Amino acid sequence: MSTKNHPNFFGRVTAIIFIILCGLILSACQTLEVVSAVYQDRAIHSPDGIGKVYMGREIAQVMGHQGAMWLERSSREKEEQPNLVVEALDLKPTDIVADIGAGTGYFSFRISPLVPEGKVLAVDIQPQMLDIINFLNKENSVTNVEPILASVTDPKLPPQSIDLALMVDAYHEFSYPKEVMEGIVTALKPGGRVVLVEYRGENPFVMIKPLHKMTQNQVRKEMSAIGLVWVETKNILPQQHIMVFKK
Repeated sequence: MSTKNHPNFFGRVTAIIFIILCGLILSACQTLEVVSAVYQDRAIHSPDGIGKVYMGREIAQVMGHQGAMWLERSSREKEEQPNLVVEALDLKPTDIVADIGAGTGYFSFRISPLVPEGKVLAVDIQPQMLDIINFLNKENSVTNVEPILASVTDPKLPPQSIDLALMVDAYHEFSYPKEVMEGIVTALKPGGRVVLVEYRGENPFVMIKPLHKMTQNQVRKEMSAIGLVWVETKNILPQQHIMVFKK
């Protein structure tokens, strides 16, 4: 069919393209409205934060891979007592554990001997951190720690694949906490648990920058928003809460 005999052909095509573009613009605007409803931006904010507020809390800056040695500092054993954290997880040999914000694998490698029939998914958004974990895997002949490169919005975990998600001093730095936690909830098996370890925001004598601490009430509010139910808080550490939630 020749378009010469149909002078309105190009007009109709233009109209269709215009309608499609309007639909795309409307969809983008709706997405922006949803995002703006979840997060707020502050022009004036803490130098330790990113100027983005979630449920009344300013999100802290991420500690980069340049701080890897801080994660492995010798004083951490005394300050944080990581062995008590691992004991509090009540792990089974077959458990699949996601160490979210794994960093250098400080906790991943403490957990791996306790899940010989399972594995640890060491999740981080920084390839440099995962390079360190890969190196330590080879150096120590560890076979059940699997590095996973996540994005700022997606932990990259398959649905119903994990028994436990652990976040140690990491959650407060997530730039998209709602999206990441929704991904984690999807990844939990039925009855799966989420454990957050955070410096006590209620205690002014915990000498950590305010944005790198969280109160129990704030954590419970944010976890409730994505459908997690608080189970218990274990205050067995010198300065941190261990907060347990279930799907």
